[in-house]
Amino acid sequence: MKRLIPTLKGDGVSIEFIMLIRTVLAATKEIAFRVSQGELSGILGSTLDENIQGETQKKLDVLSNQLIKDMLLADDQVRAIASEEEDNVVVGTQGAPYIVAFDPLDGSSNIDINGQIGTIFTIYPARDDVPADSPLQFQQPGKNQLCAGYVLYGPATMLVMTTGGPTRCYTLDLTHGGFLLTQEELSVPTDTKEFAINMANSRFWADETTQYVNDLIQGEEGPLGKRYNMRWNAAMVGDIHRVLTRGGIFMYPNDNRDPKKPAKLRLLYEANPMAMLIENAGGKAYANKQRILDIMPDELHQRVPVQMGSANEVETCISYYD
Repeated sequence: MKRLIPTLKGDGVSIEFIMLIRTVLAATKEIAFRVSQGELSGILGSTLDENIQGETQKKLDVLSNQLIKDMLLADDQVRAIASEEEDNVVVGTQGAPYIVAFDPLDGSSNIDINGQIGTIFTIYPARDDVPADSPLQFQQPGKNQLCAGYVLYGPATMLVMTTGGPTRCYTLDLTHGGFLLTQEELSVPTDTKEFAINMANSRFWADETTQYVNDLIQGEEGPLGKRYNMRWNAAMVGDIHRVLTRGGIFMYPNDNRDPKKPAKLRLLYEANPMAMLIENAGGKAYANKQRILDIMPDELHQRVPVQMGSANEVETCISYYD
């Protein structure tokens, strides 16, 4: 099996950029170790604080954010960072070529039940036309991403990443401490019979979403003509990994619970990197009628609806929206 660095070199990635990726992954290896220790490492349970999203922080959220933040700010390739757990942009090295955004621990509700969780990250070119500490650094469409990936902390620790070419899968070799290439190129099947959505929110959905999901669950006798199964991990990183591995459609649509927050998932930290991974594996990723990677952000913590996965199913889903 090929190691990470030779694989990236074969993809034409520069040494400087490889070193930045290694910085991100060094932090995730430390997180993976803490996760594997569970209660033994004292990182389970919640803090008394809320993050910028208004969500109660888990101890592992705080630890993961600090680990990634500290390592990236010590890397002289990083001009600025943005985290789902931070209010504002944090400045790194002035004049550095890259900016990095991350969700330090996706799926926090799964921490205390030993469920699937993961780290999502994305790297963009730094902007020379705005200050390093400006949120405008990150007001770039997702198609500008230079690298997107996630590390899934499951029975095995897995890295799924693209640097603009194929979406590749690596597995952490605990013996040698490095990521080994285990799937040369992930390919999302065009068609599917699986969908992932939080059905508990159904009473808050828009009519278009309700109609589509109703049609899904009618089975062979319904308008879509086949029987679907529902899967839901309560962690985007786990649900997208399943989609990348065997197909499906993942949805987190708009709802009307809170007029100030009609969507849940963050464009910068979640939707954009996952959309790049999905598209580079042959799938599609939309926010209702708009391709996610074409969206021009208007704020650091912007939220968007998400429909992504198997190409034909995503096309069917978005056809329900005006």
